[in-house]
Amino acid sequence: MLKRSIRLRLKKKPILWRYNFDGVRRPPVRKVLTGAPLVFMFFNFKRKKICDNVSEIARASGLRHIAFIMDGNGRWATNKGLPREAGHSAGAKNFRTVVRYCKSIGIEYITAYAFSTENWKRPKREVDAIMRLLDTYIDEAREEDDVEYIFIGDRGRIEVPLAERMDMLESMTKGRKYRLNIAINYGGRDEIVHAVNRAVQNGKTHIEASDIDAGLYTSACPDPDLVVRTGDEYRISNFLLWQSAYSELYFSPKLWPDFGIRDVDAAVLDFSGRKRRFGGLDREKNTDGRK
Repeated sequence: MLKRSIRLRLKKKPILWRYNFDGVRRPPVRKVLTGAPLVFMFFNFKRKKICDNVSEIARASGLRHIAFIMDGNGRWATNKGLPREAGHSAGAKNFRTVVRYCKSIGIEYITAYAFSTENWKRPKREVDAIMRLLDTYIDEAREEDDVEYIFIGDRGRIEVPLAERMDMLESMTKGRKYRLNIAINYGGRDEIVHAVNRAVQNGKTHIEASDIDAGLYTSACPDPDLVVRTGDEYRISNFLLWQSAYSELYFSPKLWPDFGIRDVDAAVLDFSGRKRRFGGLDREKNTDGRK
């Protein structure tokens, strides 16, 4: 009788669900545990977000720039018995959703790895499909009246009509509140070489870090605070090699078309629990390591 009474009383209490920063719900807990940082929150199944104050968490943690390695489109399609092009189409649709959500929680800068210098090795049919999706996205991008679009990468291999449309969109959207960098025919190593060559052309004989900073495609925006990679892969793949020197890394097992709003929340919450020392010590500690 006593045990039943206890169970009844527990049922009346709110259940706290624990999230381990990967968007996966853990068993309910009845008290706050000490040790590794955990996140406790109520979850409303009628909402798509993990919690309601993600924007406040992002702002408090200093999260301004997220870079996405959008991996897994082809595998997503293959798993469903569809052609790989269908996966890229689904990924493009999800990209729009993720970008708009990032804006809504106050992320000022977004960089998306859309097509690498190595992706030309893929079948021509798949490459052509990706370029058509980019062409369509440029038309739809005009609807976003608060986003500045910048295409980063070497445009030498991009067909002239598409390259001209990319230039047009950049000119039309210059100076807007949010900035979206879309990496097309981009490679991190190539970008560093480009920056060095640019410094040499400007008469530099001794290259310093500031010269490379000035020559990067992303020189007009801060380095990414957080690099997110989907697709259950754990590498950078030649993406923002210089800029991500002190970025926090977050890897998701989900394929990009399935990476939704809740997953963005999980990445933001995970970032908020990181301690960014940039090679130094915690601010609350002295140089000898004592508080």
